[in-house]
Amino acid sequence: MIPLRVLSASEQVAEYLRQELLCGTWVDTMPGESHLVAQLGVGRDTVKMALKHLERDGLLVPQGVGRRRKIALSDDHTAQALRVAVMLFESEDKGLDFQIQLNHQLEKAGYMHFFADKTLSDLGRNTGRIARFVKKTEADAWIVSAGSREILQWFTKQELPAFALFGARDGLPIASTGPDKSQPLVEATRRLLAHGHCRISLLCRREHRLPKPVPALRCFLDELEAAGIVTGTFNLPNWEENREGFEHLLDSLFNGPTPPTALIIDEPFLYNACFHYLAGRSLRVPQDISLICTDGDSDFDWCQPSISHIRWDYRLMIRRVVSWANNVSQGKEDLRQTYTKAEFIEGGTMGKAP
Repeated sequence: MIPLRVLSASEQVAEYLRQELLCGTWVDTMPGESHLVAQLGVGRDTVKMALKHLERDGLLVPQGVGRRRKIALSDDHTAQALRVAVMLFESEDKGLDFQIQLNHQLEKAGYMHFFADKTLSDLGRNTGRIARFVKKTEADAWIVSAGSREILQWFTKQELPAFALFGARDGLPIASTGPDKSQPLVEATRRLLAHGHCRISLLCRREHRLPKPVPALRCFLDELEAAGIVTGTFNLPNWEENREGFEHLLDSLFNGPTPPTALIIDEPFLYNACFHYLAGRSLRVPQDISLICTDGDSDFDWCQPSISHIRWDYRLMIRRVVSWANNVSQGKEDLRQTYTKAEFIEGGTMGKAP
């Protein structure tokens, strides 16, 4: 397993400033420390140390006490037009706030980025078909969204640099980022148990469940077992990942003698589909069933009652992707995996077990 390296505060600030330098935000000289402290909202010592990191990297040159540092980018640093292909899980992901902002930042950094003509779903999440598609696509690097372990393993064996957004990335030699949902999921499960729920199902994609549950799901199952609940496919059910398969899954759960009293649902679109299904059965949220989404969504701001969900700052992940692209464009190997802190927000869709 690749050791996880957690960046210090100064290293995070240095990485952010590095990206801004490469994007051309500042010319000739760097803003003073006081300006950066006010702009970034961090301490002066953190900014001072971050600037020292950039000096050691040769991006800044000190010019004496009281004088601004000189920016020392090479004349040809913008000449590398890295072609970055983004392979989405499905085409609807183009409209996600995260993808829109990521594309904007990659463009701002000067990279030729584009969505691949085929998504993982279009290619049946079949490694052979994905391999043939990638090899005939003209790209210098790939960003793979929500890839299975098998798919990501294939990318690790190619000469083309690849970056894993989310997906089954743990322990693989591939650069990646994503939220750490383990502790928020533990907290959400404990809240449900405290409300008297003992029939809890978590609905998620196959890649998270098989061949074995990802760490966050393992934490969910461990919490149930610690409460004396025998876990199985009821808690982490399998289903065919299409509209009909999802409806069949919900039918099988709610037509049985012991339907769930709480559902934890991965991804907002599945949450919305489930909510409409429950409304069709005249099941009220949270009076009859509690609902939690493992992702945030801008649409949730308009909902009453407020949606119980897990949220994180996706801007940190965007910075990590751009940093990786910067390293790749400079010929540097970058396999670092980062995990963004997430938190559980208990909204109005969680209540006591009926």
